Amino acid sequence: MAGTEFEQAAASVENLTDDPGNDTKLRLYALYKQATVGDADGRRPGFTNPVGRTKYDAWAKLSGTPREQAEADYVAEAAKLTGG
Repeated sequence: MAGTEFEQAAASVENLTDDPGNDTKLRLYALYKQATVGDADGRRPGFTNPVGRTKYDAWAKLSGTPREQAEADYVAEAAKLTGG
């Protein structure tokens, strides 16, 4: 997957005017982190940080997903939201 296509998709998601909903935003977050960082690392946030914990869990579910696949999935999700 061309990095520029992924970067364009990320930029288009940042410029969305309609809220796609928490589930979609969480999936996009997890795919973005997997594509740019790789497998989830560090400690899972504690119960006092429910947002961080949820985001970490979504990312951790993608462990083992190759970077290229995460990029392709992110681009596909972004295309659904932007009509592109």
